[in-house]
Amino acid sequence: MPDITQLILDDHEWFRRRFAELDDLRAEGAEPTALRAVWRPLADLLDVHAEAEERIFYPQLLRKGENDPEEETLDAIGDHNEIRDGVREADRNPVGSAGWWAGVDSAREANDEHMGEEENEGLPDFRLNAPSGLRESLGRQFTEFKERHPGGRGIEITDKDPEEYVETIEREIHPPSDFSGDVSLGIGGLRGR
Repeated sequence: MPDITQLILDDHEWFRRRFAELDDLRAEGAEPTALRAVWRPLADLLDVHAEAEERIFYPQLLRKGENDPEEETLDAIGDHNEIRDGVREADRNPVGSAGWWAGVDSAREANDEHMGEEENEGLPDFRLNAPSGLRESLGRQFTEFKERHPGGRGIEITDKDPEEYVETIEREIHPPSDFSGDVSLGIGGLRGR
């Protein structure tokens, strides 16, 4: 089983190829049917990929990363929101229209930025600091998640507040303790009273 970092990179390459196909179709003045045939699977995987990263990869990056994983995760969740916004913008417009292309271009721009940052920061940090067994286990979870949600079915595709997301995961990593360690009543000794 490939580790999660390889599976994420594989998706990234697939995204690049689909956007390149859309470039070719745009240059050819292709019909909406041809555009839709490329866009719909691309849009769906962008959504599923982001959700899978948010549920499986980024919580572990926050646990294992050592090169400012909080900042990388904040950026990634923000990028995912922008990608989702671009996909939704495209989906609100007729395929092939100016509004549709604006959404596609917006999703692509956000996705390109996200992939570059992730490939140069989060993924190398994780490969250096997470054991191979964990990466393979997460790879299995990542694959299973994508298989359970083809076309985005069964998941709620919503934007997330990046700071709230990171705070929630960090509370799971370091839960607040009800026990402060101080058991003193603060009344001192009673001898001699």
